[in-house]
Amino acid sequence: MSQRKKESNGCGCANIPFSLVIVIFGGGYWWFSQKGNLDIGKFLPQIQQIAIPILNPTQVASLIPTASVLSPVNIAPNHKQAAIKKIIPQKISLPPTHWEKKVIRGIYLSRYQITNNADEKTIRDRVRYYHSQGFNTIIHGVWGNACTMYNSKVMQQTLGYKSCPNLFQDQWLDWLIDEADKQGMQVHAYFEKGIKIDKNSPVFDLAISRKWVVPGVDKTYPGIDHYVLDVKIPEVADFFKNILVEFVQRYPKIDAVQWDDYLGYHAELPGKADRTAKLTTFVQQMIMGMKQANSTVSFDICHHNPYWAKRYFAADWQKWNVDRVFIQAYNDANFPEELNYVKNAAGIAISEKQFHRLKELVDNPDVKSVLIFPLSGKPEETASNLNSFIIRSGSLP
Repeated sequence: MSQRKKESNGCGCANIPFSLVIVIFGGGYWWFSQKGNLDIGKFLPQIQQIAIPILNPTQVASLIPTASVLSPVNIAPNHKQAAIKKIIPQKISLPPTHWEKKVIRGIYLSRYQITNNADEKTIRDRVRYYHSQGFNTIIHGVWGNACTMYNSKVMQQTLGYKSCPNLFQDQWLDWLIDEADKQGMQVHAYFEKGIKIDKNSPVFDLAISRKWVVPGVDKTYPGIDHYVLDVKIPEVADFFKNILVEFVQRYPKIDAVQWDDYLGYHAELPGKADRTAKLTTFVQQMIMGMKQANSTVSFDICHHNPYWAKRYFAADWQKWNVDRVFIQAYNDANFPEELNYVKNAAGIAISEKQFHRLKELVDNPDVKSVLIFPLSGKPEETASNLNSFIIRSGSLP
């Protein structure tokens, strides 16, 4: 009997053992029953997870940059400004130059700067100009030749007229002070000529007739004869004190008043009288009256050094109780000696003829302030020249 050929079992895979088939089918059944809990993503590299997002959608979302990170336009409105500020570079403040460190950087303007009815725009533009040239203080004439450059009741009651015979708008000083305040500047009222007058003064004839002047002619400065009002006469002393009190009350925001070397009696006046004590008493009383009326105003003088002031002008200003003293050093011949006095004073006053001295003054920390007097009578040109010099030589601290 011939042996019968075996017939194949299974699914047509004649050579696959039946036991293996059972294992495969059993594994398949287990796969379908557990696929919801099985995470084979952990067996794949990160890049494959991105390529096959269905395997792990939560992790894919965390790897894709959101629009709020890429673009600031999606920032909530109330947070936009803060975010923008964070990326704007901050402005770097440069350290001040030696010139900018000076307490007062002042320029003198004569009382005649406001004649010809200078209007408000002219006055305000003028302040802004000097600010642009590096000054922080304007020392402006308000008095001279024994009359005011503003309408004064004291003048009217004492002398019969309200001001100097010059054209000016009554609000000129209000505009000046207001604009200076806006620019962060100060205004110091300059009492030019102090207690001296000349023949052009509207009070000259009255002063001569009432014997208000000391004997003789003051020839301190060539080219003009001056007559000095005698402050030991009560009527004269009261007139000056009342003028000053009225001024600081009418202009309460003025920062300072300044008197110069015309507050003194030249030693060469005839009579050889020592008027030092009388002048000291007069100034002390004038300052006291001013402070009682407005204690915020500084009483300053720009005078000769203490030796010269007392020796040649009877001005013992160290006893006057002034707030600040600026040493007037227009004479260049003894300039080095003047600096010895300047270091103990509030500052120095020079003219444009001494600009060759500027660098040593600006770089010297003992020189606290610098005031510029335009002898040429051209303050705008003087200011521009000084600013150019400061820019050219401006040494940083």
